[in-house]
Amino acid sequence: VCQYPREGRLLICSRPMSSPHKIPKERPGPVGGKRDQNRRERTAGLVSAGLRQFLERGIETVTIDEITREAGVAKGSFYRYFDDKEDLVAAIMSPLADQIRQGMSACRGALEVAKTDADVTAAYVALGAHIAIAASTMQDVVRLYLQEHRAPSVGARACIGQLSRDLSDAAIALSVVAVEHGLLDVPDPRVSATAVVGAVEALGLLYLDGRIDLSPAELGTMLVRIVLDGIRKRPA
Repeated sequence: VCQYPREGRLLICSRPMSSPHKIPKERPGPVGGKRDQNRRERTAGLVSAGLRQFLERGIETVTIDEITREAGVAKGSFYRYFDDKEDLVAAIMSPLADQIRQGMSACRGALEVAKTDADVTAAYVALGAHIAIAASTMQDVVRLYLQEHRAPSVGARACIGQLSRDLSDAAIALSVVAVEHGLLDVPDPRVSATAVVGAVEALGLLYLDGRIDLSPAELGTMLVRIVLDGIRKRPA
């Protein structure tokens, strides 16, 4: 179900990124049974193989033949679990998108009831830590997103491009809430939110490349405090 940044709602990727993946025409048997376990192992193998290939050579270059060869399964098996390559990309991104959506939703709820500077700081620090910790457990997925999200949003990359736009919209929605409640002081929430998203992406690359010696939680907290020092509502 899509949630939109209008009327106070958030959108994270317009293409469904649900899990588990689609069930083959043949019934997989009881949950936890051998056939169900085999299905889960095959889908996980295809996701892992796709992620490795995409990181090495780029999403558009890699073929389904190469993914199934890497996974050690017949090409026909791919279409039992995924509609196409974009569906596979969506499955790869789904866990990260879900974590970001949860963090954004919790932050919005905290901002809705925030009364003081400390409340605002706590809401954004919690969001930063949540996303940073989640991303640290899915570093290859984050790397793929950062590698592909600025490329043309077509074909199998369409879902990543949409996710990039949705994240920007969600960040703007959070800034709008804070400004409307008199918690932040910025003329245009789109500017501050876009700047923060850009900073997060740049820092993410530095972290993944091993050029920042901080924990994910420390990094997220530091960025939030730097940003809030500049845009927090000041007493009259």
